[in-house]
Amino acid sequence: MSVLESSWIKVQEKTFGKWLNSKISTRSLQIADLVKDLSDGTILIHLLEILSQESLGRYAAKPKMRVQRFENANIALDFIKGRKIQLTNIGAEDIVDGNRKIILGLIWTLILRFTISDINDQGLSAREGLLLWCQRKTACYDEVSVVDFSGSWNDGLAFCALLDIHRPDLIDYDKLDKSDHHGNMQLAFDIASKEIGIPDLLDVEDVCDVAKPDERSLMTYIAYWFHAFSHMERVENAGRRVEKFVSNMQGTWEMQNNYERRMRALLEQIAQQRKLWEIAKFDNTYADAKAQYNNFAKYKSKDKRTWVGEKSDVAGMLGNIKTKLNTYHLNPYEPPEELRLEALDQSWNGLMTAERERSRIINNTIRDIKNNLRRSFADKANDFAMALSTISMSISGLEGDVEDQLSHTSQISQHLAPMDQFLEVIAKLDKQCQEANIEENDYTTYTYDELVYELSLVRSSVQKKLAFLENQMVARNMTNLTPIQLEEFESVFRHFDRDLSNSLTELEFSAALASLGLVYDEHEMHDRFVDVAGRGGAVSFEQFIRFMVDVTEDQNTAEQVFESFRDVADGKPYVTEMDLTHSLIPDEVVQQLIETMPPHKGPDLQEDRHMPKYDYVSFMKTFLDNKANGHR
Repeated sequence: MSVLESSWIKVQEKTFGKWLNSKISTRSLQIADLVKDLSDGTILIHLLEILSQESLGRYAAKPKMRVQRFENANIALDFIKGRKIQLTNIGAEDIVDGNRKIILGLIWTLILRFTISDINDQGLSAREGLLLWCQRKTACYDEVSVVDFSGSWNDGLAFCALLDIHRPDLIDYDKLDKSDHHGNMQLAFDIASKEIGIPDLLDVEDVCDVAKPDERSLMTYIAYWFHAFSHMERVENAGRRVEKFVSNMQGTWEMQNNYERRMRALLEQIAQQRKLWEIAKFDNTYADAKAQYNNFAKYKSKDKRTWVGEKSDVAGMLGNIKTKLNTYHLNPYEPPEELRLEALDQSWNGLMTAERERSRIINNTIRDIKNNLRRSFADKANDFAMALSTISMSISGLEGDVEDQLSHTSQISQHLAPMDQFLEVIAKLDKQCQEANIEENDYTTYTYDELVYELSLVRSSVQKKLAFLENQMVARNMTNLTPIQLEEFESVFRHFDRDLSNSLTELEFSAALASLGLVYDEHEMHDRFVDVAGRGGAVSFEQFIRFMVDVTEDQNTAEQVFESFRDVADGKPYVTEMDLTHSLIPDEVVQQLIETMPPHKGPDLQEDRHMPKYDYVSFMKTFLDNKANGHR
């Protein structure tokens, strides 16, 4: 055996042993000698059960005879072959008799499948995808040139660059002594172990002191870096999604509070006005009647106009709240029964009834003989008011898809032009009434000025609705895809399009996603490929970009936010303040969440025993629709 061969065998045995110990430690198991401790097959069976999360069935837990060791080794090898993992020239006797090279090859095969990725059995695509990830992440560092998993890592700068690009708070790359290879390597290994949680699979001398470090050992170790930083990016994205959700909901909550406050004030003003009319008395003098008429006219020109505008605004506000919640696929807002639009309509109809009664009393006191003119004006004014009311109700009652609402609102806007001609007819009638000194009209409560004002309100309401709906469409259609992302996705597609067919096979598609940090298990990856490729059997460039837009676009649905909370909590049914802070959510948003979410009352993990815990599951159920809740 040559010195070089002996060196890589020693490094691989040490690295693979550390990798194996990191896996079996979950069962309180450890090995000291990789070859010797695997010889009875029990450790190998434990390892496979941990990696696959499946049971291998019955086996000899404490084998004493050689035949029992063979049976254990065959159980393990049969399970590996059953998972369609290709093994070459290996039998139970190689494990039992301690064939070092064969055992190292077996462990490498398992590392490829279960740690680096399970893109394919040979690992070619896995290697290229991992290498491309390293190259993309270190491309902006002049001193770093990653071309392989061997000599490119001798000086430790590639590891320092990976730390700097993902966690610049842990390392000052610009102040490193670029000539201190051992120091840089040790610094990177220490930070990775203590701050990131990456297992210590390699020693500094394994990489720095040899011209060509062992490729398999380096790939095994670097794969842990890949998974650690990919998980970190998912958690940070989840935190940003939670932050965006809270920001969006903050505006909605404020709109709901404003709606209820303004609606309550409007209803109280209407009730107070009706009470004043009920207790009003006449002293049978013209001056008194005229004074009460003037007060009534003042109410119509001031208070009523204010209330008409407020009535339109609160109705529009409620419609906007519902539209905004529908945009984010959240449960619709239903105000308290006494503050709903039906309650306002009932109160408003009562006000109109009282107003008509008040007008009738005053008009009977101050008579005018020109009823025909009054009727003519009233008929036109009432029709005009009814048309305005119909338009207002059409605007405030719009619900459903934003596109449909925008189409209906545009049609309503086109109907406003004929109203100006209609108003000119009313203006001529109003002028005739003034010339006839007619100051009252029993057949209508409207004046020309009032109708002009209400028409302006309706026109303004329509324009506001159009602007709001257009903004909602823009907000809904926005994505997080940047030109840099598009360029990155295109370069990855071209890299893995080996036959220049402008399409990707399933193997190429899997490798491309892995290089972009999207790693799925074997079955999920196959399902995603079938979903994207359809019946074509291959993924075109357009399909690939659409898929990447879908997985990178932050739609901020309630379901996504729920899953984001789960990512932030690392799968627990509760979150702590530390979980929220580690996901890089701003402090003010963290404070708002812990003040809003209910406390968690269920069991907790040992490490969280002394921390306050918050029930994000119950919190999110208030925002999920029935379908989403049923799904969960």
